[in-house]
Order: sequence, then C-alpha cells, then structure tokens
Amino acid sequence: MIKSLIINPGSTSTKVGIFEDETLVKEETLRHSTEEIESYASIIDQKDFRKNIILDFLKKENIDIKSFNVIVGRGGLLRPIPGGTYECTDALLEDLRKGVQGQHASNLGGILAREIGDEIGVPSYIVDPVVVDEMEPVARISGVPEIERVSIDHPLNQKAVARRYAKEIGKKYDEISVIVVHMGGGTSTGVHKNGKMVDVYAALNGDGAFSPERANGIPAKALVDMCFSGKYTYDEMKKKIVGYGGLNAYLGTNDMREVNKMCEEGNEKAILVREAFIYQICKNIGACATVLKGKVDQIILTGGIAYGQVITDAIKERVDWICPVTVYPGEDELLALAQGAIRVMTGEEEAQKY
Repeated sequence: MIKSLIINPGSTSTKVGIFEDETLVKEETLRHSTEEIESYASIIDQKDFRKNIILDFLKKENIDIKSFNVIVGRGGLLRPIPGGTYECTDALLEDLRKGVQGQHASNLGGILAREIGDEIGVPSYIVDPVVVDEMEPVARISGVPEIERVSIDHPLNQKAVARRYAKEIGKKYDEISVIVVHMGGGTSTGVHKNGKMVDVYAALNGDGAFSPERANGIPAKALVDMCFSGKYTYDEMKKKIVGYGGLNAYLGTNDMREVNKMCEEGNEKAILVREAFIYQICKNIGACATVLKGKVDQIILTGGIAYGQVITDAIKERVDWICPVTVYPGEDELLALAQGAIRVMTGEEEAQKY
C-alpha cells in the first residue's frame, strides 16, 4: 500500500488529501482569512504559515507524518513542460520560487511537498501542472509572429479523465484519441492523441469559448480599440478578460447554477447567454475533431459545470454525431495527484526531471 499526502494550495485555502493507494482516507479544506493572506508580502512568504497549518491538521487527526510513503504537491507556474509526474528537484523549486510564469498559490505545492518529504525521508512530486505544453508546432501558429499560441489550462483534470476513460474501455491513455472539455471557472477544450495533449483551446490566454469568469476568444480589432480608447487602464482591461469576463460580465454571476435558475425563471438574457456558452463549447469541439481528422474515440465533458444535465444534454445534442459523449462531472484533483505518484512508485511510468 502506498500512503500519500496530497497538498493543493489555492488563493484562500489549502486542500489536503490523505490516500491509501487510490482510496481517499481523509480530505480537508484548510481555509485562510483574507487578513491572514494579506499579512504576507508575497506568496512564497506564506510557506511556513501553510506548512504549520498542514502539520497542525495532521496532529489534530492523530496522523503520524512519518506514516507517508510520498508527498505530492500541486504544480505551479513553471516553464512549459510535457505532461507527467515530476521530481521536486532543486531546479524545479527554484523556478517555483521565482515564479517564472507568474506568482500563484499553486507554486507553493511543490515547495511544501519537497520540504515535508525531505524531513521524513520520502520522495516528493508534482503532477501535470497548468503549464503542461505538448502542442504540435502547427498548433502554435497564431497569425501574428510575435504571438505564439500556448497551453496554460487544466491538464491535471483533463489527463486524469482521459486516463479514466481509457481504463474503463481496457486501453491505455496513449492508445486513445479523445476530446476533453473542462468546464469550471475557466474552460478548456483539449485534443488528446497517443498520450499527449497536442492542441487546446486554452482557458487563460484568450482562446476559445468564454467561461464563467473569462472572456477568451474576442474579436481582436475591437479589443485593440478598447485598449487604446483611453477609457480603461491596463489592469481594468485584464480584469475584463480574466475575472470579470464571460458570465460575470453578462449576468453578474460566475455560478452556472445561478444562471440555470435565471433561465428557469424565464430570464431571456440568461437563456441567450447560456445558449451562447453551449454554442461556443460545441464549436471548439467541432474544430478539435478536425485535428484528429474526425477519428475521435470519445468526447469527454468534465468540471463543475458538467454536473448540470441541461448543459451536458445540450452539448450532446450538438456534437454526438461526431462520436459518443461521456460525462465525468467535477474535478478530482487530489485523486489525480495521488494517481500520478502511484504510477511512478509502481513502475508504470518514470518520474520526469525538470
């Protein structure tokens, strides 16, 4: 049995999971007040604070820290790398501290995993961080030489559900070709071919369908005109694209459940915006099907919005002529992190070096 401690730091909380093999023994969301977080000058300065909260939680639950075989952290904003499970090496930790692609709470995942792992003498890893980039060269061309299409999205959940589907049909991840749609606060639609995510409508960089909080694919000239209109600051424009775009901008909420309620009450604007969300997701799926030349084994819908049957049924109606559709609602990131470590420790795959 492999007993793992999983650490997933977020902006105002740290999720902790304890697994015995793939069985979740204990899960806890350790929440942090705004005052606590704002008392630190940087995200990296929060390390000891978050570590002590994790250790206090284990002590409270009477869990011996030395009983773990491996410590796994959520990967952060590293340099672009292929998917896989990565050792928490000195080089990886250095780039997490620097924040080579930005500062985010998830940067603390690998740092905390390595520190706790070293203290008890067990390995530490990160798994499929948001910067996983396996795009083919042809997919990187944007139309503007100075701007390259990049992949910063939801590889941890996307790859986890693709592996889940492969296992359920008796195949390996590298033997299937699937389209995975993650629908949460951000959206991403990925093309998975022979074990790699070869193209993606990314959730963060203004590409593809809008989401509850993000504008994503916007007509470029109109966006440029807004930027130089003199009406908005740089920060205000960024918030229009990420944070206050999408459902937030149209309906004043980032919760699709609230939007569904508005639709049930006959709100015509909400009905139109929800239909546009479905429409754009389906357009992304159709485009991704051309990457695979129509040879798609399965379309997989996942993320929190996939709990809503109205949404998933509407997507199926538009795209199931391509291939069957499977729905795996939610995003079990803690399990996905544990599974990444298990694959390495059982010899199913080799740990990657950053």
